Amino acid sequence: MFGSLLKFFLVASLWLSVFLFASCEKDTDGPLDVMSENFSYDGEGFFSSAELDSGKTIHLSKDTLFLGMGKMWTFSNCALESIKITYSKEDSILWLMPRLNIHATAEDCAAPYYRPDTVLRVTLSKEQMQGIGMIKVKNDADSVLDSILLRRGSFSKDTFYVYLDSSFADAHAYPLRTKDKKKGKEIPSVIRVLDSLTPRVFYWRTMKSVCTHRVDMCKKTIADTVYPTSWYINDTNLVPVHYACADSDSVYCINSKWENDSTELGKVQERPDTIWHYSTYYTEKIPKCGTFNQFSVSNYTIGDRVRFIRELMTPDKDESFCGPASQEEWMVYNMSKNQMVLDTGSVAILDSLKKIWKKATVAPDTLKVDTSKAK
Repeated sequence: MFGSLLKFFLVASLWLSVFLFASCEKDTDGPLDVMSENFSYDGEGFFSSAELDSGKTIHLSKDTLFLGMGKMWTFSNCALESIKITYSKEDSILWLMPRLNIHATAEDCAAPYYRPDTVLRVTLSKEQMQGIGMIKVKNDADSVLDSILLRRGSFSKDTFYVYLDSSFADAHAYPLRTKDKKKGKEIPSVIRVLDSLTPRVFYWRTMKSVCTHRVDMCKKTIADTVYPTSWYINDTNLVPVHYACADSDSVYCINSKWENDSTELGKVQERPDTIWHYSTYYTEKIPKCGTFNQFSVSNYTIGDRVRFIRELMTPDKDESFCGPASQEEWMVYNMSKNQMVLDTGSVAILDSLKKIWKKATVAPDTLKVDTSKAK
C-alpha cells in the first residue's frame, strides 16, 4: 500500500514540473511593465539633507560657497531634470530654497529612490549679499537644514606662545594673569580665576606595619606616618605607620619589606580638605567687530610655554556685522572648558571677568623659587 502511494506522488510531481516548464516557455513572456508606455509625470522631489560650506566656519563674501545636498528623492536617477535655487531675504538672513524638478517617463531606468549626494556651486551677487549677515538653507517642508555666517574681511593665521610660570599652580595667588604688553604693544594674556571652594573631610585610621628585613640598627626609633598621595572620599583610608631612626637619616628598613597588619588599627580620625575650583581664560583685544575663525591650545603645562594657534578675522571698513565675539573688541576663550565665551548669554560673566582682569596680579616672568629650608 505504501509503495503504491509513493509511486503516485512521484508521477504527479513529474507531471506538474513538465506543465510548469511548458507554461513558461512562450516567446511572448518577459518582465512585466512597471508603467504604461504613455506614462509621464512632472513635479517636484524632496530632500532632507543640506550643508553650506566654504572651507571656513565664517564665509567671506568674496569666497566661493558650495551647497552639498543629500538624501534626495527624485523618483529615479533619470527623472531629475534640474535643481533650481530660489532666494529670499528676511532681515539680515538670506534664505536658499532649492527645488528638485522631476520629469519621469516610462523609460527603463533602474536606480535607487535616493540619488547620490550632489554638490552645487552657489554664486551670489553683491546685491544679494547687501545687508546680509547669515545664509541659511531650507527644504520644501520649511525645515532649516544648515546656516553659515557671512562676513566681509580677511583671515590671518599664526602660532604664538604665552609663558605660564609656576605661580599659576598656586591657587592662593588667584586671580593671576600674564603681562598684556610687550614693548608698548598689546599681546594676548592668560588669567586664572578662583571660582569657588568646596570643603570636605577624609576619614582615616592608622595601621600597624612591621619591618621584616631591617638593614640598620638604631639606638632610638620614631614613628613615621606614611600619608598617601591620594585620598578616597567614600572609604576610611588606612595609613601605615613605619619606624625610622631618630638620630640619623640612615635607612631603617627596605621599602619593599614592610608588611601591613590590618588587624591592628587606630581610632578613626578626620582630615579636613578643600577643593579649589578655578578657571583659566585666554584674553585678547581684537579689531572692532572681528572674531576667531579657528582657535586651538596645545602644550598646556604650568612652568612652560603654552602654544596657541588662532585664525583671526579682521573686518573690512564697510563691514556692518560683528562677531561672534565675547565683546565688540574683546575675545575670551575658556581654556578649562575648551570653548569661546560669547556675548550671547554670558554678559554677566564677561563683565565680571573684565573687572577681575584689571585687578589681577601680574605674574613674574621667571619661575617662582621657594628658598625656604625643608623642615
